[in-house]
Amino acid sequence: MSSEYGKMLKISVFGQSHGKAVGVNIDGLPAGEEIDEEKLCAFMQRRAPGKNAVSTERKEEDAPIFLSGIVNGRTCGSPICAIIENKDVRPADYEGFAVTPRPGHADYTAVVKYGKGADVRGGGHFSGRLTAPICIAGGLAKQILERRGIYIGAHLASVGNEKDDAFPIYPTKELFEEIENKPLPVINGESGERMTEAIKSAAAQLDSVGGTVECAVIGVKAGVGSPMFDGLENRIAAAVFGIPAVKGIEFGAGFESSKMFGSENNDAFEIKDGKVATKTNNCGGILGGISNGMPIVFRVAFKPTPSIGKEQKTVDLETVTDTVITVKGRHDPCVAVRAVPAVEAIAAIVMLDILLEENDGIIRNQEEN
Repeated sequence: MSSEYGKMLKISVFGQSHGKAVGVNIDGLPAGEEIDEEKLCAFMQRRAPGKNAVSTERKEEDAPIFLSGIVNGRTCGSPICAIIENKDVRPADYEGFAVTPRPGHADYTAVVKYGKGADVRGGGHFSGRLTAPICIAGGLAKQILERRGIYIGAHLASVGNEKDDAFPIYPTKELFEEIENKPLPVINGESGERMTEAIKSAAAQLDSVGGTVECAVIGVKAGVGSPMFDGLENRIAAAVFGIPAVKGIEFGAGFESSKMFGSENNDAFEIKDGKVATKTNNCGGILGGISNGMPIVFRVAFKPTPSIGKEQKTVDLETVTDTVITVKGRHDPCVAVRAVPAVEAIAAIVMLDILLEENDGIIRNQEEN
């Protein structure tokens, strides 16, 4: 099933944007892990809609309801099932899109694949709403990793042509915490103000704007991962593309490395605090698909939100003629803003899955937990 991910940590996402609920099944979490639901809810609120002037007006609490797998605040070894009820839905805003598909959306391909059974309300199962259950699984994975000294953080790296500062070569958990407590998840407040204006400007023109998210994973020891088709980049990239609107990913210097000489791109080794490190991190903490002990750094590109208020050209699938539509409803003028915690969630899910698969000593369940 395409909505499943993982080898040892298996997650399955279900639901539709305007259905009764969205949710996730999580199998493979170590038993006995303490779950801080208050901390999880705080993480969920970073992704929740309707929280500021640059997100959709849709209001959802995004409070997870656990149906199984957690007893007295700890994982019990059984699969976890959690749902989030959809309360502020307006399915009438999406009537007709199965016949006149929205440009840039999955309406057309969904109808081709699933016929009249396709649910196009709010994008159905293709909606960014499905990142909410991803954040449940990722939020739990983050807690387990943090107790083992592995921390994950992300920030809004750009909106349109406006850019935030990049992560330093050694990001810290304190920096991650500082970013997540800001109205807009950025490093440089002045950059955030310019990004906010860019988003508001696009919205005022009934348009949208794209953006990028930079994510870092710190505390991963050297030697984690595999070569060829199962490398860290492969696993992260495959999961990241499960986030709707993702159009690209790069690690370390990424595409900029194609403009460099080898002497510029190679990360010189050094001994730092008694350990092997590199003076730069153009490789993004990964060599040959395996971690080298440096922070794992990658950036994700998000396309502009397809649902915009401008009149757009489309087709009528019943009459097989050209036509135009104007999309109504409530939509984010920049999906990258609320995607920041979703990228963190994916990184946490992937890293925990890999560490469980490698039977890493820091992940093995311990009775004292």
